Amino acid sequence: MAKLKVDGKEIEVPDHFTLLQACEEAGAEVPRFCFHERLSVAGNCRMCLVEVKGGPPKPAASCAMGVRDLRPGPNGEAPEVFTTTPMVKKAREGVMEFLLINHPLDCPICDQGGECDLQDQAMAFGIDSSRYAENKRAVEDKYIGPLVKTIMNRCIHCTRCVRFTTEVAGITELGLIGRGEDAEITTYLEQAMTSELQGNVVDLCPVGALTSKPFAFTARPWELNKTESIDVMDALGSAIRVDTRGREVMRILPRVNEEINEEWISDKTRFIWDGLKTQRLDRPYVRKDGRLQPATWADAFGAIKAAVAATSGDRIGAIAGDLASVEEMFALRELMASLGSKSIDCRQDGSALDPSLGRASYLFNPTIEGIEQADALLIVGSNPRLEAAVLNARIRKRWRMDNFPIGVIGEQGELRYGYEYLGAGTDTLSGLIDGSVKFAAKLKKAARPMIIIGQGALSRADGLAVLSAVTALAEKVGAVKADWNGLAVLHTAASRVGGLDLGFVPGEGGKAAADMLDGTDVLFLLGADEMDFSKKSAFTVYIGSHGDNAAHVADVILPGAAYTEKSGTWVNTEGRVQMGSRAGFAPGDAREDWAILRALSDVLGKKLPFDSLVQLRAKLYAAHPHFAQIDEIAAGEIADLSALAKKGGTMANSGFASPIKDFYLTNPIARASAVMAECSALARNNFKAAAE
Repeated sequence: MAKLKVDGKEIEVPDHFTLLQACEEAGAEVPRFCFHERLSVAGNCRMCLVEVKGGPPKPAASCAMGVRDLRPGPNGEAPEVFTTTPMVKKAREGVMEFLLINHPLDCPICDQGGECDLQDQAMAFGIDSSRYAENKRAVEDKYIGPLVKTIMNRCIHCTRCVRFTTEVAGITELGLIGRGEDAEITTYLEQAMTSELQGNVVDLCPVGALTSKPFAFTARPWELNKTESIDVMDALGSAIRVDTRGREVMRILPRVNEEINEEWISDKTRFIWDGLKTQRLDRPYVRKDGRLQPATWADAFGAIKAAVAATSGDRIGAIAGDLASVEEMFALRELMASLGSKSIDCRQDGSALDPSLGRASYLFNPTIEGIEQADALLIVGSNPRLEAAVLNARIRKRWRMDNFPIGVIGEQGELRYGYEYLGAGTDTLSGLIDGSVKFAAKLKKAARPMIIIGQGALSRADGLAVLSAVTALAEKVGAVKADWNGLAVLHTAASRVGGLDLGFVPGEGGKAAADMLDGTDVLFLLGADEMDFSKKSAFTVYIGSHGDNAAHVADVILPGAAYTEKSGTWVNTEGRVQMGSRAGFAPGDAREDWAILRALSDVLGKKLPFDSLVQLRAKLYAAHPHFAQIDEIAAGEIADLSALAKKGGTMANSGFASPIKDFYLTNPIARASAVMAECSALARNNFKAAAE
């Protein structure tokens, strides 16, 4: 620790702090453009100037000077730093005047207006006039893809975007070329950016040089209602803010959550919002004479009642989709139980995960933040870059810290960090267990080894045997012990852990998801669209928000609410219970899914015992108390993993493949988004070009 005085206030800070961090610790406000807590220090903008007593007779850039560089006074007094002296004030005014020399001053037509660091700091630390009368420099705008819009005249060369793409996203797509007046930020060949995290440069840009292309010229920030919620595009549960105007979602931004997403979100999370407006189901439909016809709620419920009455409970099934909240799955489970059905499933992909194996068998046990404590990593049957882009950035962050050996079994792809490719499938996994694959020694040597197993390894016919083998390997190399549980199951569906916690899996004698398509008479689909419905023979009831795969084959459609249109609970891949908030209302006659199921239960003569969301949650919490612990993780039992490791089983001699082939089109909302469709087409073209 180091002691110093900031504006006369004595403080003690870690000796690795910069002066800027020390000043903020003391409560002083220090302006900055290039400095960012999660990026390397550049020292470009010089806006963070402070005065150091006993130092050189000029202001010092506080972001580039450490507290350990300060000298004590002649009698051992603590070093002193000043942030409000006339020297500092005049220096900052001069820097701001230089920054505005070439700035176009087009605030009234700039999308960053109202949220611009340059605006705010010019008001707080600048002066009301400029002595510069020469022509302003002009820079040609760059095409960098369908997501980020460029107006490069505004760029102040802070290089935040360059450092983000290089350090966090892991791909050098932006850089600064030229010198002096000719310096400019570019993608070199003016190609579209390819990172799944590129939208974060919009938040990082302190001026209006990089803005959101889909959001451009649609709204001003002060017009928008802001709702804090949870993302469901993957299983991480990233903290987001949904901005709405009236009933319409205008944009989605990240919130800071150090335990999950820090302050980043993926491009799918950020730009999915246009898919919330298109291909929406806003009224019930009933299939008549082979065609879906608009109907009333009474007609739709009547058709379902007739179909249910014509069969028995063991011939009725229900499948929950990847975006379903805990509340609606709980309501559907209770309805199925009242109808006498045990055929329920939340695993559209046929995953081997089962709550009977214990909660530790399906959680990301070391937690997302725990990746930074691991000292060796094995990835089995997963491509984290496509399945959880923000988690992949956390792995890269750990990889950049120091020596962090990473081994991969499965597909050989670009993960944005260096790794040792071990093999394609089960034979390599067996080799790690018996020690014939050398990477096993690195796992054993590590104090906190970690093994990530993805759905590509679990959604196969031999998924349970693979899970047992990976668990046995984790025990053998010391990844599972009293003070560290390094077995990490990476989910791709936001609803999966919540569904497993509820026990939304087939009961004794019940059918699994794939068997329900042609093995039941009546099938309820709760937003389940990721299956092959070509074999479907059952009378199908689809409850969902978009006219996607399942809606095309449904006999009755009941319009539900999207994730931004309801208050719901989701459990992320690490088992953290999270609450999403309603930011708007569903269109037309669409209703919240739990309310649809409650109304339907009345018509079927099996009335569910709740009339409001509060009452539903009371029943849910009584049956499953851990759902009431918002933002908490109920850890799994390590003893369950010991039993799982002993199960064994025969593994097929085949390779693992990630279930996600197209990052941008993984769910109904994404497939309804024109922006995601453009990104998908661009990614396919880039892949073809790379292959050629």
